[in-house]
Amino acid sequence: MAKILIVDDAAFMRMMIRENLKKAGYSEFGEAGNGNEAIKQYDEIKPDLVLLDITMPEKDGISALQEIREKDPDAKVVMCSAMGQENMVIEAVKLGALDFIVKPFKPERLLQTVKNIVEN
Repeated sequence: MAKILIVDDAAFMRMMIRENLKKAGYSEFGEAGNGNEAIKQYDEIKPDLVLLDITMPEKDGISALQEIREKDPDAKVVMCSAMGQENMVIEAVKLGALDFIVKPFKPERLLQTVKNIVEN
């Protein structure tokens, strides 16, 4: 089963994502509350997929995405963004993000996105 790194500065959002993924059968997770932690966790657990929030303290998701992709060009990253962050989403896709989910997201959309990337 795939290892998924959930990165969001809001603990309740990480919990919500984790619970939705658990219901779908995923069981291995890493978590980080900012971009610096995300990079450290990426190196430690080598996840199959990263769900990466764009707006976070210390280091934002765009910067974290760049660093992760520099270290591992094959990294699979999906950005999570609030409404109105279209420009940042476009930038993230140019930097190698595979997809994006708009918050607040529907559980079905989250699960479909994760499944598509992890199984392909």
